Amino acid sequence: MADFDIFANQLLEEAKRFLERASESSDAIAETANLHAALMLAFCALEAHVNSIGEELSIRTDLSAHDKGVLLERDVRLEEGEFKVQDALKMVRLEDRIEFLRTRFSTKPVDKSAVWWGQLISAIRLRNELTHAKAVPSVTQSAVRNAIQAILDALDALAKALYGKRLPAAELGLKSRMTF
Repeated sequence: MADFDIFANQLLEEAKRFLERASESSDAIAETANLHAALMLAFCALEAHVNSIGEELSIRTDLSAHDKGVLLERDVRLEEGEFKVQDALKMVRLEDRIEFLRTRFSTKPVDKSAVWWGQLISAIRLRNELTHAKAVPSVTQSAVRNAIQAILDALDALAKALYGKRLPAAELGLKSRMTF
């Protein structure tokens, strides 16, 4: 799993670097492309981190099949009188998985009045406007900066709640370690 965690962190660093490149660009087309890349990679990183946490927690022996189904995004069916996790994918909304992780595996559920939660929901809406475009979305530097910060804050809040420590990437904020 360590290689996957490195990959998830790399995606986050790439997202931050594309945001930096957008702010460095004097060409509107390049700026927009970098913003799109930054936003999408940030969500790839968030999904990867949540998947990693789900995979790690799924090996616990005190979980129901339904718990494991949510953690692994797998279907759960009744077979021979028992609920069993299937190989079939069953998508769960990202915000629902984050809420589930906090509620099931920490001492308190997500505080939906927390700034990071509201910003994460706004970031998800922006991502959805780009991913499922029905009109030209307004993807600005400010919006992408806020989205990446919301993702960092969400991952940091999860790390604190589940592991009792900060997410190392959160300490750097929006500054990327990459130079491409």
